[in-house]
Amino acid sequence: MAEVHQEGAGADFDLSQFYQIFFEEAAENLDQMEQMLLDLDLQQANDEELNGIFRCAHSIKGGAATFGFADVAELTHQMESLLDRLRRHELQPIPQMVDVLLESADASRSLLARHQSGAQDEPPSTSDLVRRISELAAGQVPAEPAKPQAVAAPESAPVAPVAAPAVVAAKPGVRSLQIRIGPVERLEQAEAIKELFRDIQGLGSIADVPSDNPAVRVFAVETSSADNDLLDLFAFHVSKEQIQIVDASAPAPESAAPASTTADNPADGAFGFFADAPGAPGSKPANALGAIEPSSAVTRIAPKPAAEAKAGSQAQMESNTIRVSVSKVDQLINLVGELVITQAMLAQNSRGLDPAVYQQLLAGLADLDRNTRDLQESVMSIRMIPMSIVFSRFPRMLRDLANKLGKKVELVTLGEATELDKGLVEKITDPLTHLVRNSGDHGIEMPADRLAKGKSEHGTITLSASHQGGSIVIEVRDDGRGLSRDKILGKARERGMDVSDQMSDQDVWQLIFAPGFSTADTVTDVSGRGVGMDVVKRNIAALNGTVEIDSSEGYGTKVSVRLPLTLAIMDGMSVGVGDEVYILPLSSVVESFQVNPDDVNTVAQGSQLVKVREEYMPVIALEKVFEVPRFDMDKSSNIMVVVEDDGNRVALLVDELLGQHQVVVKNLESNYRKVPNVSGATILGDGRVALILDIGGLVRRARH
Repeated sequence: MAEVHQEGAGADFDLSQFYQIFFEEAAENLDQMEQMLLDLDLQQANDEELNGIFRCAHSIKGGAATFGFADVAELTHQMESLLDRLRRHELQPIPQMVDVLLESADASRSLLARHQSGAQDEPPSTSDLVRRISELAAGQVPAEPAKPQAVAAPESAPVAPVAAPAVVAAKPGVRSLQIRIGPVERLEQAEAIKELFRDIQGLGSIADVPSDNPAVRVFAVETSSADNDLLDLFAFHVSKEQIQIVDASAPAPESAAPASTTADNPADGAFGFFADAPGAPGSKPANALGAIEPSSAVTRIAPKPAAEAKAGSQAQMESNTIRVSVSKVDQLINLVGELVITQAMLAQNSRGLDPAVYQQLLAGLADLDRNTRDLQESVMSIRMIPMSIVFSRFPRMLRDLANKLGKKVELVTLGEATELDKGLVEKITDPLTHLVRNSGDHGIEMPADRLAKGKSEHGTITLSASHQGGSIVIEVRDDGRGLSRDKILGKARERGMDVSDQMSDQDVWQLIFAPGFSTADTVTDVSGRGVGMDVVKRNIAALNGTVEIDSSEGYGTKVSVRLPLTLAIMDGMSVGVGDEVYILPLSSVVESFQVNPDDVNTVAQGSQLVKVREEYMPVIALEKVFEVPRFDMDKSSNIMVVVEDDGNRVALLVDELLGQHQVVVKNLESNYRKVPNVSGATILGDGRVALILDIGGLVRRARH
């Protein structure tokens, strides 16, 4: 039987760290579901409306089941079942259904508040709500519907809630769920979830629910599958932490007072809500929510205020965060970047001022410098998220993959706390998914084969993330069969590629990134079509990054994804070469020193080496690399700056060190074109443009 173990930093994965996110999203879903129920036109309910309500319930149910809140999961599951039958048009929506769903939403809100506060007392019973939902889902109509009293009351008349009519029960086994997917970086991920319901017979039905967050998709699902089975399926497309499955039901607040009037008859348009509520037939709409056509009035004053009036001590879910559009954060980062440029300009222009005369001005500029740096760090941290968000999707994916392939796999995660920019994390997720699936499919052998080779029957896949200098390195390693040089060369020759036996191993490994290249003997539903690795290479290249492979046949493979620093603001060291200014990422700078010409040795092909404390390192003259023109012949490069990338050091030959300061990174490729050995550009305090050097590219150039 296939097994997946998770070790390392993510071994004891604690779901409680995601509780707050779940409570906030559940509250949003409940509010959204309540609003959609209030706006629902029972006579002409369209699929999108019903699917939207279903998705809200489904999201809450999934999340509640994931975190072990069984009471909420059971209630919302029953709501799902009823909503699923409605969206399949197996039932005609009636006012009693809206009533019981609204009551169930209130009950769910109350139960979630108890879980959030950690209450230990006996929770309120939801058995009556579950029964009523089940009866309605089974197609039963309340035995004694109340007679309507659709007489309009004066606007100042107190609102009297109507006692909810008795309702009848749901189809056993089928649950109405709301599934909330997000935040997702690409809409196709959420669409893939819908495809599952179309492709897998008997899985159930799925429909869209409107979401106020464009990065979050909400679905209404009717299914008889267990939550864990759904999570297993969905994990192929989105991480488990991005999925919330919620049952669609909740108990009515006990605080609702008995109705002073009887329930409205559906035929009269009040649909069992408060008879004389604003917006009901014969009364003026009190607000936008109440302004509904008299012929299909579905206005209801939510029972929440009544419940709070009766039980002031009732727990309410608290929110410690706010949701902000990514575009707003990006705009804020850009503005802070411009502020940093302005501050640098002021600092540069104030250097010649007499401190005795301009003491207050210079003190204010010093404060501005400090506050600008603090502001920049705070703003940048908003977009930083830990790699655990990415890594957490792989245990479930590997479990399913290993089960399908009959393999045993252990997953080890390292560097989960490494924080990356949100935009970078979103773009790196798909390539990593391809790499992990490749390791599980092509790399790790079958248990019997591993035992025959003297290995443990459990293969190990290691995911790690770390900062190295100014770069971010993410590695996917496995202890599987490794790459076969002969097999890759054979496949390349079959495809007519220009290869030779004299190629280095690194060049041979790079062949697998060719479009359509695959060494798989058969095409399966997991891989073999040759559309994975070229996608990885293309996506990483789009981020101005590199992919390197190191493999040993029979022992395993390591794929290293190296990405440049892409944050909007960074600490840099400015150096002068001729009349040009270049920026070195400060995180890559090791030391600097003056050098005598005699200390530099010229070796084969004109390459130069310098000895620094018993270590020889390559010398790169920036004047030659960038062909800097010389107008002052008396000036020469006699300062060396030692920079490091991935453990390799080189010495950059420059004319002078100009200082350290924060620089705003501008994307050179999108504004001009890709330039070798340059990762971006910045605007200096005097308005000039300076290039930010790609230390990784320079180191590789020198080492090769």
